[in-house]
Amino acid sequence: VKELMVFLDVAVFEIILAYLEKRDWKEAFFSVLPQRKGAVPLGEANDLSKHALSGKEDEDNDLDSN
Repeated sequence: VKELMVFLDVAVFEIILAYLEKRDWKEAFFSVLPQRKGAVPLGEANDLSKHALSGKEDEDNDLDSN
């Protein structure tokens, strides 16, 4: 638990430093957050899931036409 708290403290510090450099909270947050976690802003999360679904439908249509 102690290691997690240290990690979170460092992450918060890095986000604040990124904000001071970029002057944009969203950009600062997502520049520090690891990409592998797949985090996206709430408004964009729905757009990405819709796009992923439409891409899947396109694959299904391609399979049906063969």
